[in-house]
Amino acid sequence: MKNRNENKKYFTRMGDGSGVYLTEEEIRNDMEAGMRDAASRGKIPVLTEDELEYLFEIITMEGNVVGVKRGMEVVSTSDSGCFKLNYQAHIPMDQTTAVLVNERVLGLDSVDIGNIDYSFKTVKPILHDEAKIMEMAQAQAVIPVLYGGMPDLGRYTKPDGPIDNWSELLPMGKVQEALAAQEEAVELAVRDLVYIADGMAAAGADGINLDTCGASGDADFLAALKAAERIKKKHPDLGVEIGMAGEFVMGMHGRLKYDDTRLAGLYPHHQVKLAEKAGANIFGPVVNTNSNKSFPWNIARAVTFVKACSEASGIPVHVNVGMGVGGTPMAYVPPTDVVSRAAKAMVEIAKIDGL
Repeated sequence: MKNRNENKKYFTRMGDGSGVYLTEEEIRNDMEAGMRDAASRGKIPVLTEDELEYLFEIITMEGNVVGVKRGMEVVSTSDSGCFKLNYQAHIPMDQTTAVLVNERVLGLDSVDIGNIDYSFKTVKPILHDEAKIMEMAQAQAVIPVLYGGMPDLGRYTKPDGPIDNWSELLPMGKVQEALAAQEEAVELAVRDLVYIADGMAAAGADGINLDTCGASGDADFLAALKAAERIKKKHPDLGVEIGMAGEFVMGMHGRLKYDDTRLAGLYPHHQVKLAEKAGANIFGPVVNTNSNKSFPWNIARAVTFVKACSEASGIPVHVNVGMGVGGTPMAYVPPTDVVSRAAKAMVEIAKIDGL
């Protein structure tokens, strides 16, 4: 006789956010495949049978929204949080008001403010204006308020910056010139990051959020690590958060090292050790979502990576769980049903410290 649940289908999502109904067998097969993909790429352990079983329960739980068990709550924050309300949700308010809405209405435990461009390079000429926004926010908010932006190494190339573009030099066969250009960009970016951190520290900022690190490859990640190190030496009480751009550090240079460790090819459980050595207080790992795969595939893969990162880390791990990362769909407004399941899985299985 057939098992009565053999043909039962559960509602879940694809990696692009579209709804789909899958059987238990399909969900379990996708979970297994996603987990093994992460374990193979990162050379990390797979999830235990108990963890896989619990992950299946989370994915198939009744209700549109699920939550963590009582007592397992973690802190929440956001990057570029204070212009998501005005620019993305189209609610007319200034950034200091957005800080208070995030704190007193949405209940965030910390938040960052940053220029709409969200690149540190573009903040340099308007630091006095941005510092005033931080000062006003600090005068009103209770939660920690950080200043955020991206190292954004590509901004230092022509025509926006003074350096030749290595992405143009490499196809021309000018390998040494391309390597030298990236190394020069690192030093320029570090100088700007430290300069802005100085200004924000003077304005009373609680920390600096170096966001989307590694977006331009290993040189971009190196700039963040060097900047974190110098910022902490100058301002020991200023928090530094390093959030990654992707799960894998691209070797655009390929030879760059930090603390004698080559940066190209590092996955989260190795990235976090370097962030810790650089003096970062919080690390934000990223696992990219495959929009052609199901949510069970993506969340099993993400949890496998992040669990290994949490176990390797000596500092708090605040995983990126948002649009297209951390198991959540690549959608402008990720569906709450799977976002809440991703959060629960990250907290209860991957053992993260914050979201």
